[in-house]
Amino acid sequence: MIVPDARSLEFACAPKREPTFVRGSMATLWDDEGNEYIDCGASFGVGNVGHCNPAVVEALVAQARDLIHVGPVFGTTAKAAFVEKLRSVAPRNLSRVFLSNSGSEAVEAAIKFARAATGRKNIVAAMRGFHGRTMGALSATWRKDFREPFEPLVPGFVHVPFNDIEALEKAIDGDTAAVILEAVQGEGGVHIASPEYLPAAREACDRAGALLILDEVQTGMGRTGRLFAVERWGVEPDLLTLAKSLAGGVPIGATLATENVEHAFHGSHNSTFGGNPLACAAGSAAIEYTVKERLWERAERLGHEGIETLRALDLPSVREVRGLGLMIGIELRGKSAPVLQALQEEGILAIGAGSSVVRLLPPLVIPEDQWSFALDALGRVLQHG
Repeated sequence: MIVPDARSLEFACAPKREPTFVRGSMATLWDDEGNEYIDCGASFGVGNVGHCNPAVVEALVAQARDLIHVGPVFGTTAKAAFVEKLRSVAPRNLSRVFLSNSGSEAVEAAIKFARAATGRKNIVAAMRGFHGRTMGALSATWRKDFREPFEPLVPGFVHVPFNDIEALEKAIDGDTAAVILEAVQGEGGVHIASPEYLPAAREACDRAGALLILDEVQTGMGRTGRLFAVERWGVEPDLLTLAKSLAGGVPIGATLATENVEHAFHGSHNSTFGGNPLACAAGSAAIEYTVKERLWERAERLGHEGIETLRALDLPSVREVRGLGLMIGIELRGKSAPVLQALQEEGILAIGAGSSVVRLLPPLVIPEDQWSFALDALGRVLQHG
């Protein structure tokens, strides 16, 4: 058996002893020993509306009574309602929606759509970028340790330095089907695209007849202080990928595209569980809650407070604090693993982003007292680190 224990697949920078959780509510988790934790990353960016958000739970229960699954070639009222709700909040040029089950699947679909619509094969991606672990998404991902065990990967991918406009422009040519980028590189260390970078990528793609794919699997749905991170750059992508928090904790993926991409597409693509009624019902509830509560504004305010608080500590163990909204990276002068372990012992759960970055991705609904407690605990741990 290849995987004797699921924990063997956890990131190397994770704490040595992972709790086993039995219950969650908004930003709080409880393990099987009765210990209470504040989630500042345990949901890996999925929990924007919180654990077991009542609106999502109620939508799931109601949908489960009516219909749990039919194949993707058939319509359901849950799918139709979700697609319409997603289109109502998405960038206006992205009117076509393909539904799947995860961020990796959403990226796989975007890559296939780009190749089929342009008749070209090459994909340009960024160093430090992360787009998933299935073979196509992994081929767009940069990290050597993620890629090497599974090579050879899908051919046609080239990586250029992030935020290097000249290198990006040189890499895009008449054989380029698409450029795939993150507005904020989450797994890559919480690096933010410069104000000029995404507009330059849009212009370079237009000149070459290539498509621009923006991966908002982690940054979407309010995480960065905007409903979609791309709003800060004023760029319209040809394709946009979503997942993680889109359905309040239920597995889902979405690939949004322009009408032009749909019309130029040749071939077929599908997903058995894509558009599953349960996921769609949860997604509708999550979007409604996010919009009603304007969670992106809360993420902007709490994130700004958190970044300023951590920067003001001016600790020798910290090289840099960076982020947008409630997507924060603390780059250390040493390894992140001991800090993550010490935080866990304080009842705070965070994750790494590479070997030297502590990443904070709390639910956007985290109570202010819990956020303050978490920042205080992080300051104490870093002070002793």
